Amino acid sequence: MCLATPAVFAQQSAADFYKRGVQAYGRGDDASALSSFQQASKLDPNNPEYQNAVGQALFKQGRPAEAIPYFRHALKLRPDLAVIHAYLGQALLADHQADAAISEYRIAVKMAPNEVEANRGLGRSLSTKGDLDGAIAVYRSALETNSQSAPLHDDLGSLLAQKKDFVAAQQQFEQALKLDRQYEPAHFHLGVALLSQDKDPEAMLSLQEAVRLAPNDVAAHFFLGRVLETLGDNANALQNYKDAAQRSSEFPGLQERLGLTAQRVGEMPTAISAFQKAIAQSPQNPDLHNDLGLAFMQAGDGEGAIREFNQALNLKPEDVGYLGNLGAAYLQLSEFDNAVDNFRKALQIAPANASLHHDLALTLKLKDDLAGAAAELREAIRLDPKLYDAHYTLGVTLWQQGEFPAAVEELEAALAQKPDYAEAYYTLGTVYKQMNKPRESAEALRSALKIQPDFAGAHTTLAAVLRQLGDTAGASEEARIGAELAKKKTGMQAAVFATNSGIRLLNAGDLDGAVSQFRRATESAPDYAMGHFQLATALSRQGKRDEADAEFSKAATLDPHLKTQK
Repeated sequence: MCLATPAVFAQQSAADFYKRGVQAYGRGDDASALSSFQQASKLDPNNPEYQNAVGQALFKQGRPAEAIPYFRHALKLRPDLAVIHAYLGQALLADHQADAAISEYRIAVKMAPNEVEANRGLGRSLSTKGDLDGAIAVYRSALETNSQSAPLHDDLGSLLAQKKDFVAAQQQFEQALKLDRQYEPAHFHLGVALLSQDKDPEAMLSLQEAVRLAPNDVAAHFFLGRVLETLGDNANALQNYKDAAQRSSEFPGLQERLGLTAQRVGEMPTAISAFQKAIAQSPQNPDLHNDLGLAFMQAGDGEGAIREFNQALNLKPEDVGYLGNLGAAYLQLSEFDNAVDNFRKALQIAPANASLHHDLALTLKLKDDLAGAAAELREAIRLDPKLYDAHYTLGVTLWQQGEFPAAVEELEAALAQKPDYAEAYYTLGTVYKQMNKPRESAEALRSALKIQPDFAGAHTTLAAVLRQLGDTAGASEEARIGAELAKKKTGMQAAVFATNSGIRLLNAGDLDGAVSQFRRATESAPDYAMGHFQLATALSRQGKRDEADAEFSKAATLDPHLKTQK
C-alpha cells in the first residue's frame, strides 16, 4: 500500500481551499473568497495561481498595496505569465506607483502584444504620468491588431478628448458603439464630447442612454444634468443631480450644480443643503459662500445671507459682487444704513457699475432721500441707457415727487427697452390718470392687462379711468373683474407671477402697488409662503408692524426656512 506524504495532503487541502474561494466568488462573498485563497497560498506557497488569486482578491477589496507582494511572489514562480505582469501593473497604478506600473505593463505587452487589457493598462499608466501622446501611440498600435475592440476605441477617444480634439474623439466613441451598442462608457464619453462641441440635443440622447444602461453611473447623471440645464430643462436636470447625489454626494462639482438648479426652480431647502455640503468639501471657496448667501436671501433668511456674504468677503475682500450682495441682504432686512455703506464700498471699487448705482438708489429711496435716489438713477442710466429697471425706478421716483412729464418720459424709456413690462404700463397709466389724461391712462392700463390679465390693481385703476371717461359699462366690468380677481384662488402659478410683479413694484418704491400684488398672491395660493413673506416685508416698510408680524408668522409656519424680520 502507498501512503500519501504530508506535502501531498497539503497540496490536496490547498486545492480544496482554492476551490472554495472560487465558489465564494461565484456567490459574491468576497471576504470568504479572500480567506480561502489565503489558506490555499499558505498550504502551497509555491503555486503561482494561489498567490495570484490572493492578489486579485485583495485588489478587488481596494487594497492594492497588500496585493502587490502576492503578485510579485507569483511572478517569481512564473515570470513568463503576461497576465500576472498586467495584474501587478494594475495594482501598482492603483497604489500611485505609475512608473513601476508602466514597466510591468510593458513586459506584459511585449509578452502578449494582442492582449487588450495589457495595452489598456499601459495606456492608462502613461496618461496618468501625463504622457498623452505615448498613451495614444499605444492605443493606435493595439488597434492595428484589435480593431474590433470597443474598449480600445473608447479609451483612445477619451485621450483625444483630453487633448481637446473632440471631433476625432467623437469618431472613436462612435466606432466603439458600432462594435458594441451596449458599451455604456462609450455612450457616456460620446455625450460629454458632444456637450463640449455645444451639440446639446445629441449629447442629451447619448447621456440618457448611458444612464439607462448604467443607472448607478454618477458621472452620467451629472453630465446629463449639465446638458439638461443648458437646454433649459431645469426640473429634469435637478432630478439627475439628485440621482447622482444619492449615489455619491462628494462627486466634484455636483453639490454646487445641485444647489444652483434647486435655487432656480425654487426648491430652497434643497439648494441650501447642497451649498452647505459643497462648502464642507471646499470651505475656502468664496463663490460657494456667496451662492449659499443668495439662497438664504431667496429663502428670506437675511441674517444667514449676511453671514455667508461676510465669509465670502473674508476670503476675497475686494469682490464687488459680494459687496453688492451684502448690501442687498441688509436691504432685505430694512437695515438701510448698512445697505448704503456696502453699496458705496462696492462703488469705490467699481464706480462704472450701473447696477450698483441702481441698487444704491433703491436704498436711498427707501430712506426717503428722493433727490439722492434720483441722482444715482440718472448716473446708472448714463452708464447703461438700456438698464430698464433704472428708467422705471426713476419714473416712479419722479412721479412721487410730482414731476409727472419727466416721470412719463422715464417710464416710456423703460418700455422701449422692455415692451412686456406690465408694471411700467400700470405706473404709466396711474401717472396719466393723475395728469388728467384719461385716454392715455386707459391705453397704458390696457397694455398692462394684455401682458398680465390678472393684474388686479390695473383693473381697479382702469375702472376709475373709464368712469371718468363716461364709460359706465366698461368701468363696471373692470371693477367686477378686479373684485373677482381679489376673491379668486387661481393657484400657485398666479401666486408666483403676482409675487414677482410685487417685488418689482416694491423695489421701485411703489409700496401700495406692491401690497396689492402680494395680497393677490396670498389669495391665489394661501399656502404660498413667499407671498406672505413679501407681503410682510411691504407692510413693514409701510409702518404697519402688526399686520407685517402676522404675515411673517404665516410665512414662517408655512416654511421654517423663512426668517421673521425684526
